[in-house]
Amino acid sequence: MQVVTPRFGALDIDENSLINFPQGLPGFERCQRFKLLHEEVPEPKVMWMQSLEEPEVVFSVIDANLLGLHYQLSLTDAESATIDFSGSEDLVLLLTLSRDGDEVKANTQSPIVLNVASRQALQKSGVRAEIVFTNE
Repeated sequence: MQVVTPRFGALDIDENSLINFPQGLPGFERCQRFKLLHEEVPEPKVMWMQSLEEPEVVFSVIDANLLGLHYQLSLTDAESATIDFSGSEDLVLLLTLSRDGDEVKANTQSPIVLNVASRQALQKSGVRAEIVFTNE
């Protein structure tokens, strides 16, 4: 499948690589299928979630672990069913990023819960993160 976006131009997308948000995202309920894109570097930090329903909608995201954030989440039965949850080893938490002048802010209270095995995701609101600092 091919999609043309304002930011990335024409993209050839394998439908098996899509991330599905069965309920959409808050405020973007119509956007249910996304492609996760990143720079061609060995360990990309920032990624982009490009909507296929609305090509002008794209979110910058980062893995919460890269920021030293650890979450202890409780999913409802409905949320578990939405993402086909079978075990935490398949989950990745992504944070949406926004720019405010020269600052980049991560939305730590509403992480995206992605099941990498099923490629199903949801955004969980009202969550608290534990910040862990390590000295390596």
